[in-house]
Amino acid sequence: MKKKLLELSTCACLLGTLIAGPGTASAQETVPASSIQTEPVYGESSNVSIAASALKPFPQHVSYTSGTIKPNHFTQDQMDQQVKKKYDEWKSRYLVKHPKISNQYYVFYNREKIVDDPKNVVSCSEGHGYGMLITAYMAGHDASAQTYFDGLYRFYKAHPSSADAALMAWQQAKDSSGNIVDSSGSYSATDGDLDIAYSLLLADKQWGSSGEVNYKSEAVKMINAILKRDVHAKQFHLKLGDWASDSDSKYGPGTRPSDFMLHQLKAFKDATGNADWDKVSDTTYKIINSVYKKHSPKTGLLPDFVVRKSDGTYAPAPDKYLEEPTDDEYSWNSCRTPWRIATDYLISGDTRALEQLRQMNGWIQSATGGKPAKIGSGYDLKGNVKKADHAIAFTAPFAVSAMIDSSNQQWLNKLWSDIVDSPTSDSYYFDNSIRLLSMIVVSGNWWTPGE
Repeated sequence: MKKKLLELSTCACLLGTLIAGPGTASAQETVPASSIQTEPVYGESSNVSIAASALKPFPQHVSYTSGTIKPNHFTQDQMDQQVKKKYDEWKSRYLVKHPKISNQYYVFYNREKIVDDPKNVVSCSEGHGYGMLITAYMAGHDASAQTYFDGLYRFYKAHPSSADAALMAWQQAKDSSGNIVDSSGSYSATDGDLDIAYSLLLADKQWGSSGEVNYKSEAVKMINAILKRDVHAKQFHLKLGDWASDSDSKYGPGTRPSDFMLHQLKAFKDATGNADWDKVSDTTYKIINSVYKKHSPKTGLLPDFVVRKSDGTYAPAPDKYLEEPTDDEYSWNSCRTPWRIATDYLISGDTRALEQLRQMNGWIQSATGGKPAKIGSGYDLKGNVKKADHAIAFTAPFAVSAMIDSSNQQWLNKLWSDIVDSPTSDSYYFDNSIRLLSMIVVSGNWWTPGE
């Protein structure tokens, strides 16, 4: 059982990325980009819901916190078109209809065959959360967005965590009969839970909750389950998943900085009225600043995993804590932190992580000489390059963090051009998904349920 639990982590969705190149795997079931302005494609299913009009159609052009910036070397319309293009490519590559249940969809995270153990995996909750966020935000551009969102929702409901049916089992595979079944255990991963719950809040504002799915009610159920299962009941830090019990001396104290979705935690408080979410937010800011000030004061980088020590402080986890020798470094999990943490400042104006973001922005510009192509795909917390390969999953989030200050204008422009110009076909599911989500933020289209 412990061996299975060790596998239950977000980065397990992409471990093969580190060693494999983009594949040419067949994606016959993926949704063609040309279907974007067509009727829903659920076939003969009797469970198809009638799509509602998008109340917040893309683009939205949100006003972020005063003093923040966007790229200024393209017009707003040009940036919107660039986001649409990347969405169309992402959709045609990764959004897949269930082979046997025509009103379910999933995000095909193993399209490029990056995961080979087991080789038949197709979906993970991380990617599912990304897909639900993306389809909620791109409604209006995509006339079938609600059809896809509801299909993703049904797939999530069909694969519940064994610990709590409101959460999602972390990975699915296709068996020899073509059925999609849970793989490597049926517990949850925290980031997938957080994104799915937040996407349901977005869906409530995008389409309303009077249709087939009561998005708001389902969101609240999931948010309550997250607080019960994915949050430490005493310390209020986000845990690694619902499999990590508070009493587990090794994994109970663990947390993953790439799960630090601070503006989403605030939205959960607003949706439920539960003040415990304030405690989760406060603890999360505390962890960011504690680790940054003591372990990465010159870089602002956060490690893939953090643990709470016996004295109550938080520190980088030891290497091989859960996944890799890089668990104590800035690697394939924590590369998302500039996007996750900076988005909170853009949306809420909360300055509690601003010092860390500024330090990180200054360091990465200096370390690369202001050249995005020199951003590596792995660093230790002192800033030493551990892997020099260029990856969009590392570049795109820095564009979000660059938005916090006008002094980063030229750097932001270069980053935007880099992530726009890099072909979708050159990257993997993980890179392409993070790029698209980051572009939605940077283009000024990341609205919130409270707006």
